[in-house]
Amino acid sequence: MEDFRQAYLRLCKEGGAEPQESVVAQLQESRAGQGSRLDLSGHSLSADTCSVLARAFQNDTGFTEVVLSDCMLSEEGVYCVSLKIDTQPICTVVWFIKLYGNNLRSTGAEVLGKLLARNNTLRRLVLEWNALGVWDEAFSLFCDGLASNSVLTQLDLRNNQINHHGASELALALKRNTTVQVLDLRWNNIGLLGGRTLLEALQKNHSIVQLEMAGNNIPSDTLKALEQTTGHNSDRQSTLRESRSRTQVLSKEIQTLKEEKGRSTSIQIGQLQEALNERKSAVNSLTAKLQMTEAALTLSEQKNHNMGELLTRVKAEKEEQRERQSRERKKEQEREGAAIEKALLPQVEEKERRCKSQQQQIFELKQELTNSTAELKLQLTQAEDRLEMEKRRSKQALQDMDTLRQKEVEHMNRHLEESERALQERIFKLEGQRIQLEEELSKAKAACVTERAQAEEELGRVRAQVRLEEQELVSGLEEKLRSVRSNLQEVQLHCSQQKQTISELQAKNSQQGSEINAMRRRTEELQQDLSAKDQEKVAEVSRVKVELLEQIGHLQAERTAQGGLKEKISALEREIKVLSSNHREVLLDKESEMSSMLEKLRLKEAEIQRMREDEANRASYLQSAILTYVQGSPLGHYNSPKK
Repeated sequence: MEDFRQAYLRLCKEGGAEPQESVVAQLQESRAGQGSRLDLSGHSLSADTCSVLARAFQNDTGFTEVVLSDCMLSEEGVYCVSLKIDTQPICTVVWFIKLYGNNLRSTGAEVLGKLLARNNTLRRLVLEWNALGVWDEAFSLFCDGLASNSVLTQLDLRNNQINHHGASELALALKRNTTVQVLDLRWNNIGLLGGRTLLEALQKNHSIVQLEMAGNNIPSDTLKALEQTTGHNSDRQSTLRESRSRTQVLSKEIQTLKEEKGRSTSIQIGQLQEALNERKSAVNSLTAKLQMTEAALTLSEQKNHNMGELLTRVKAEKEEQRERQSRERKKEQEREGAAIEKALLPQVEEKERRCKSQQQQIFELKQELTNSTAELKLQLTQAEDRLEMEKRRSKQALQDMDTLRQKEVEHMNRHLEESERALQERIFKLEGQRIQLEEELSKAKAACVTERAQAEEELGRVRAQVRLEEQELVSGLEEKLRSVRSNLQEVQLHCSQQKQTISELQAKNSQQGSEINAMRRRTEELQQDLSAKDQEKVAEVSRVKVELLEQIGHLQAERTAQGGLKEKISALEREIKVLSSNHREVLLDKESEMSSMLEKLRLKEAEIQRMREDEANRASYLQSAILTYVQGSPLGHYNSPKK
């Protein structure tokens, strides 16, 4: 907050504007407290101050709440502040703006509409006690911005002089907007037509769960319909949240099953890969042995070839020796004769022995060579047969394991798909049943509310009629009493006048005591006149008494009539009590039906929980069966002795 205060003072100094002391003091007070809240409520902000504050927003992006209530903002000031909030980095953090009591009109509505159309973080906007609905065109631009907004959830438009045209524009915006949840339109001039347009809009908008419409001259039935629609929206939102949570849980369970299946298949594949590697190592060892036997065979063939060459050389030498000996013999026989033959005979025998011994060695070598070649050929054929058998066996084992693994994977996939399909079908069925039960419950509630409203309206009409009749009777009786009182007042006035005349006459008699004797005759005449007047007065008083008695009789008759009316009123009250008791019984029946429906819903939820537990047990049983099957498979038997 210190940085923002310094930036405000610096910009005021650069722009040549005088900083407002109240704003500086408020920023100084807010310095150590609410670091994310800019509150300038009650301070009169000029256009220059608003422009400086708007420029100061560029240096401080830490605000999340901007409160400018009762600041007497001008149209230019609102334009500057909203433009900077919309275009500078602060728009990435501000989620609450309050512009209470600033008398915003056409330009303010247009600027706020642009702000709503462009901003992506504002969640709550309070515009109470302004005049946005005075100009229809400007308010339509504000509604266009609201329609294109996708983040605002709470909007306060109390006391903004919105008429039915503005309500129709707002209804068009609500048909397109899907994020506003709380809307306050109290104390405007929406009227019947505006209420109907808003009701039509709420039939298509399913996001508004709270709508305040008091003080708009809207009939009670329209208000009840709006309340029912918002109640349906709130129920729908709750059911959507529950269904989303359930789908998330089910998706997590399906993901865990898939992961377990993947782990089991990866384990099986690893085991198969190990067996394959063992087979490959065995084949490699056999091929190495085969190569060694082939090398030994080549060495034996080389030895055989060398022995054959040696044998041919020995035969050639033997032939040469025989030829040489035969030539020498012939020569010696010719030269020396018998003596020489006797001398050479032991040498010839020795040569022959040598030749025989060499032939014997050659024969043994041939025999050994044939035996070794036969043994090597036999070992080679055996090794080739063994290699072919191992190859066929390994190929067959690999094929069997591949087919078995494919069958197991296909079986697992089919089983998982069937279980997922069955679970989804059950979930859809249960959701449908729940929606039907909720619709029946809402219908029953609506019927109870309508019946109760009708009964209350009938009771109000009867009470009003009885009150009107009582008021008419009471007013008639009061008029008659006023007339009687006026007559009594006239009679009393006449009597007072007569008493006054009598007093005057007595005063005259007292004053004229000196003339009593002279005037006795006249006084007697006057007494006669007075007696006549007294008689007339008595007659008049009797007549008035008779009239009063007649009026009293009339009043008593009217009182008796009033008693009859009271009896009628009591009878009507008894009828009203009977009707209220019947209505109470009907309400009790409806409440019992609602309780039974709630009990059915609870039973359905218990059944759903039981089915989920059964599915979980079934999944655990399936997992244990799969593990036992994998352990008892040929792969497990193949790996168990090795382990």
